[in-house]
Amino acid sequence: MKRLLNFLFLISIVIQLSGQSINMPELSGFKKLTNYPVFTPDNLWDFINGAADIYLAYGFIDLHVCEYKKSKDVIKLEIYQHKNSTLAFGIYSTERSSEFRFINLGTQGYSADGSLNFFKGNYYVKIRTYSEKEKTLQAQLSLAQSVAEMLPGETIMPPVLNEFPSNGKRQNEDLFIQENVLGHSFLTNAFRANYEVGSDIFQIYIIEKNTSPEILEVVNTYLKTAGLDNVTDDNGKMVFKDGYNGTIFLAWTANRIVIISGLAKDQSELAEQYTSEIFS
Repeated sequence: MKRLLNFLFLISIVIQLSGQSINMPELSGFKKLTNYPVFTPDNLWDFINGAADIYLAYGFIDLHVCEYKKSKDVIKLEIYQHKNSTLAFGIYSTERSSEFRFINLGTQGYSADGSLNFFKGNYYVKIRTYSEKEKTLQAQLSLAQSVAEMLPGETIMPPVLNEFPSNGKRQNEDLFIQENVLGHSFLTNAFRANYEVGSDIFQIYIIEKNTSPEILEVVNTYLKTAGLDNVTDDNGKMVFKDGYNGTIFLAWTANRIVIISGLAKDQSELAEQYTSEIFS
């Protein structure tokens, strides 16, 4: 009996993760239409077609969709659930631009051209209207606030973002890249920040792993692409030419890799300054 109860408990967790029920909020003056199915990895293509692949790469679990109608005005609400908050930030960050108008909503939100998007916890929320009426836009914001309050999860950015040095860092351009970092299949799960220091524009990537062997495997795979020998030290720094990305400054410790691209080889002092600050 105990084994059966444990089994049923595990099944219930899987069901919750793969298709969690969401009660869409009401919106005063609008009729709520919930005649969409719950989209899962098996049928997400039916809703967003070619864009489904990138959502799946960021740990997509399910999507709940609802429409709110008032006369000819329609507000469409989409709530995407992902496996964790880092992945939710990741998909959010791929569709965000630093030129958008940012608002205090969820962990972070923005509005642009009728869209009002934000993320919170494991959720990425997209709310869209084609109406330009002020009352409809206010209703859209009210709906967004209700959804943000309804959804569980903390309103904090991924902690790794705090590790990036602040000097020259471009605001609201941070990314979490799940696959093919710098065009390499062996580089995954990287946070990236963009920098502008004087006339220099460059990018810094941080990749974290649980163990030193995992770090060394990634480092040596990268060095192999440049025709360099393997390393065995838990801490190290290298400068080499990447055929895709030019000069690369690579540094690592037992659980973290830092990659800097966009600087010339003779700018090692600048690269060292940023690398040292991250590892300090």
